[in-house]
Amino acid sequence: MGRSHETFGKKETRTKQEKKRKEKEKKRIERKENKSGSFEDMIAYVDEFGNITSTPPDPSLKKEINPEEIELGAARNTELNSEQLIRNGIVSFFDESKGFGFIKDLQNRQDVYVHANGLLEPIRENNKVTFELAKGPKGFYAVNVKISR
Repeated sequence: MGRSHETFGKKETRTKQEKKRKEKEKKRIERKENKSGSFEDMIAYVDEFGNITSTPPDPSLKKEINPEEIELGAARNTELNSEQLIRNGIVSFFDESKGFGFIKDLQNRQDVYVHANGLLEPIRENNKVTFELAKGPKGFYAVNVKISR
């Protein structure tokens, strides 16, 4: 009778693999047997805060949205009358070496680009300024910028 060619390590790994395969087969059979098959169990809902829930949303809280009112991309350029062109704001950023910056419009809280060519007097960050809006190729920018006293 000859000796076995398998070492203890080989036998050990083979038994581990066999055990793993049997456990996997057992789990597969359990999943098959416990399968409810109900589509309703698989449905998930998203609430108004973006959380996934199993309860459907309240129909009374539903809002009707007009698809034509949804703007994709940059805001459309609208024509402004002379009263709307003069604005007040605070300089949020200005780089004197490069000659440009941004003004935070106090009316609609948007940043408006400003270039050194549009200044009537030197400005710094956090200055309260009065400016006029001009329409450029990339949107509105500030011109005739002066410090409001």
